[in-house]
Amino acid sequence: MIKYGFQTYTWQMSYEKYADKIAHIADITKQSGLLGVEAETCMLKGFFDAPPEALQKVFVEKGIEFAALCVVCDWLHDGETLEEKRLADKSIDFVRAFPNTLFALCPMPQTDRSHLAERQKNALACVNNIAKRAADHGIKSVFHPNSPPGSVFRTYDDYKLMLDGLDNKYVGYAPDSGHIAKGGMNVYDIFRDYMSVIKHVHFKDIGADGGWKIMGEGITDFVKIVEMLHRGGFEGYIMVEDESPEAEDDPDAAANKNGEYIRRKLFPIK
Repeated sequence: MIKYGFQTYTWQMSYEKYADKIAHIADITKQSGLLGVEAETCMLKGFFDAPPEALQKVFVEKGIEFAALCVVCDWLHDGETLEEKRLADKSIDFVRAFPNTLFALCPMPQTDRSHLAERQKNALACVNNIAKRAADHGIKSVFHPNSPPGSVFRTYDDYKLMLDGLDNKYVGYAPDSGHIAKGGMNVYDIFRDYMSVIKHVHFKDIGADGGWKIMGEGITDFVKIVEMLHRGGFEGYIMVEDESPEAEDDPDAAANKNGEYIRRKLFPIK
């Protein structure tokens, strides 16, 4: 079964207003007709330092699933720094209290792509090690690349190296339609070619000019992607991570628009 939800980065762009407002984000998710939330650790704020029962209570009361916890780190060295390992292990321990929650790993974009081969090798080594530790506790992990200019996995050649280098015994692939397009790749080819390792999905729309758009206002054929996922046997979450100017200005309104688009265009596709 394919489910739809929201990634908290839509609200993270207005961090000072929405940090620690996971209950509010869950409310908007419910109002939009979607089922789950993927939260970056920084957006949990006080909940991340509290016993997990506090967050469990929020999601139960809102009737929303905690689809994934996302950790973002640099991973520039051939092993995790002490701070990176501390965050990863704290996150793994936290996710253990949520049996069906995925563990999403995302590299922090840097300012440039210098020493690229070394940085790619180091990032993959760190991610594979973290995912193995998570798997030792029964937690499933996914890796989510991005596309700002300093991203270490941004182009087709980067993706081939990345997807060959991920240890699929422990970590799956979480494609982001917008980041794939921003990296100059054909979105549908990437989904087709790597369908077997896709375990989680991010949707964001993009315009012909390369700017982020509300779903349905850009050039991405989401119906086509969902049809491909259905045919490929994908079961899991598609998370909307809207980075459009509208989302930056009013994330709640953007989420409602995206939810309406999903209900109108993507419920159900067979």
